[in-house]
Amino acid sequence: MSLQTVRSGHRRRLRSRGRAVWILAAATVVVFAVTLMVGQTFYSPSEVLGVILGETVPGASFTVGELRLPRAILGLLAGFAFGIAGVTFQTMLRNPLASPDIIGINTGASAAAVVGIVLLGLDETAVSFLALAGALLTAVAIYLLSHRGGFAGARLILIGIGVAAMLQSVVTYVLSQAAAWDLQSAMQWLTGSLNGATWTAVTPLAIASLILVPVLLAQAQGLDMLRLGDDTAASLGVDVPRTRILLILAAVGLLGFATAATGPIAFLAFMAGPIAARLVGPGGSLLVPAGLVGALLVLVADLVGQFAFEHRYPVGVVTGVLGAPYLVYLLIRTNRSGGSL
Repeated sequence: MSLQTVRSGHRRRLRSRGRAVWILAAATVVVFAVTLMVGQTFYSPSEVLGVILGETVPGASFTVGELRLPRAILGLLAGFAFGIAGVTFQTMLRNPLASPDIIGINTGASAAAVVGIVLLGLDETAVSFLALAGALLTAVAIYLLSHRGGFAGARLILIGIGVAAMLQSVVTYVLSQAAAWDLQSAMQWLTGSLNGATWTAVTPLAIASLILVPVLLAQAQGLDMLRLGDDTAASLGVDVPRTRILLILAAVGLLGFATAATGPIAFLAFMAGPIAARLVGPGGSLLVPAGLVGALLVLVADLVGQFAFEHRYPVGVVTGVLGAPYLVYLLIRTNRSGGSL
């Protein structure tokens, strides 16, 4: 095979990959626009655009500007954060099952939030910060427990699953002791929902995304090298410990802020990376594609939950229904082939 043929094939893959990313981005923009237009009252694209540009549009200024727009932006940001953070762990650990949903980081945030709601009686803002702290502490604990004798992805996954099981038992016990009003509040948070989204909830996640997403993107090349194994990555010039620490801190930070804003949206971080890998193909970083898939999944799931059924369902219920069979499929596939993203 000639060098020219190899280069030509590489260029074709890059063009195909670029088209897939642009299609994902366009689909996300379209669904985002639809979420602003539809509801009990339909507003035209010109009315929605007027509200976004700061014009006063009777009816739409409140409904779109104060209810639908923060909900849509929160869904967009949270979905992107869950997607990019999830694929970071899956790529770094070279296993599609190494999602924050599976290895206990989301459960750490959930346990902290439930304790804050039921036992400490904290308000919404304090619960959000406690959930963020829970995610960070859980990630640190899992990393330290799995680092003895050197870093091993399989050991981290197994320890993470064990930690998740212990934390889930904490959640169950605390809920069993909760009063009726606290139980309702905790269960609403645990479901993962965009209901009641406000600009106050959007702002911390937006700031965190502006800071942490560039950190992950700056480490994209090192992350791709880690797929080859630590020794190979180090021989190619990657500072493996530094790169891994930066990736973990940035990814967990995004997960913590997203979980604090919406609650743990079931299986979202788990699904986004593998779906993105199927859509864009091999040969490059999956960070941006996975983030776009995550954002698109949240926006579509929210629309389905609001309007597809007689009753309204939180976005986490819809993603949970999609994610459970996908988890079974990946378990079967990984068992057969040792599959990766």
